[in-house]
Amino acid sequence: MGQANNKTVLLPLAFALGLAGLAFLPAVHGNPKTFAAFLGVSAALSAWDALLFVSTRRGGRTLSVDVALKKQHYLQACVQGSLMAYWGYYWPPVYAFAPFILAQLVFAYAFDMLLVWSRRDVYTLGFAPFPVVVSINLFLWFKPDWFYLQFLIVALGLAAKELIRWNRDGRRTHIFNPSSFPLAVVSVFLLAAGKSDITWGQSIATTQFYPPNMYLVLFLLGMPGQFLFGVTTMTMSAVVSTYVFGRLYFAATGIYFFYDSYIPISVFLGMHLLFNDPATSPRTELGRIIYGSLYGLSAVWLYQLLGSAGMPTFYDKLLQVPLLNLSAKWIDRVAGQWFTLGRSLTARQRNLAYMSIWAVIFAGMSATQGVGDSHPGQWLPFWRQACEDGRAYACPYLADLETSFCDRGSGWACNEAGLLHIALSRSGEDLRRADPAGAAVPLRRGCELGFATACQNLNTLTSGTGSFARAQPTIEDLPIILRGSKGEIRERDPSALYALACHEGWPDTCGRSPLTANSLP
Repeated sequence: MGQANNKTVLLPLAFALGLAGLAFLPAVHGNPKTFAAFLGVSAALSAWDALLFVSTRRGGRTLSVDVALKKQHYLQACVQGSLMAYWGYYWPPVYAFAPFILAQLVFAYAFDMLLVWSRRDVYTLGFAPFPVVVSINLFLWFKPDWFYLQFLIVALGLAAKELIRWNRDGRRTHIFNPSSFPLAVVSVFLLAAGKSDITWGQSIATTQFYPPNMYLVLFLLGMPGQFLFGVTTMTMSAVVSTYVFGRLYFAATGIYFFYDSYIPISVFLGMHLLFNDPATSPRTELGRIIYGSLYGLSAVWLYQLLGSAGMPTFYDKLLQVPLLNLSAKWIDRVAGQWFTLGRSLTARQRNLAYMSIWAVIFAGMSATQGVGDSHPGQWLPFWRQACEDGRAYACPYLADLETSFCDRGSGWACNEAGLLHIALSRSGEDLRRADPAGAAVPLRRGCELGFATACQNLNTLTSGTGSFARAQPTIEDLPIILRGSKGEIRERDPSALYALACHEGWPDTCGRSPLTANSLP
């Protein structure tokens, strides 16, 4: 359906004014820098539209709009929106961020129209900006003082889709996934500048595990796209390659490579809703298997590389996608010569066959704690045992866990973190804890929280006399130290807390009555 008249060029202006209107929402207006960013971007879009209006009048051009509601766009929008809603129910900042996502959508439509009409006369209006914007916001938000960079990410993605193209299978098409390309580019600059703290990237990667059964939710949300667009082999191979690596690593070391999971939830999300865009990935089935395996194994490599360099590891699912997009044609050329399985089936039959295989694999992984909410690596008992067994990296990671629980208000965890700090300073295993005097920080915090043993140990540390002591966690500590990688534990009933401790593997807690004791063994 087409539509053309002299006023069509003013359509981007309506979106620009809408963006200016959003600037007066309390969440935006309350921060002067964010308010200025909204108005400044709106003014820039309006100026661009004015220039376009003048140039079209002088050139005698007639701009038009074609409405095309493509299935892949509105399906992705529904899937991503559902995921956002579910995640936000368990992490309220997602809902609070909704006006900012709306602002990016308004900006995306205005920018996309202006960019296309600056190059040709017909703009295709549909849901295309939705999956770009929402996908970006599933992985990276800038904090309010830096929010103008969020508009830059969206603009970069849309510009890459429009301007960076190649010939593929006889037609011109975009090279890069319009969500992953700007995420990767901005990630490189953030890492180079050491400015990851101006984003909510780490919080996003952590809190996506808060909702119950998140792995299952992602698995189910991915299925419509897998059936309609045949991307199952990419997701399946990415998951399996990462999982197999994790199993082999555990067999060799006795600990988990990603510490609290075989596949972090944010990486699992990337395997379902980021890298597997059918337009920018291989077309052959073997090519897609190779492509998915490369994504999974590169996430492993990037996690190790970033962690070893002392950099945030949440970029491990973002940095590699543009390079994989560039390799898509080459992978297809290689893979197309060797793989013929399933070519006698129709596309839908192949999709169903691969989805069935993937469902069986996912069910097996879930049953063996390969994915799901009960991975033992998220809980203290596993790491306490691994540390006692002398597993490499186990004691430093245990110290990090105890420190985080100390920061959340567990006096017992503060005491344990202080004692482990002293032990690590003596062993030299953790260079961050080389000075035993640093143990005074968690011990003092524990003392302030009213944990008497921490006060005693702080006095022993500062005086140099006496011996260090341990004590059992109190019932007040349990909601904090039983938390794992999930969100806050709101349960306060002692019986329920002891049952949870039993589930997590705390010794001598199964069947324990809170009437007989007020601490864990």
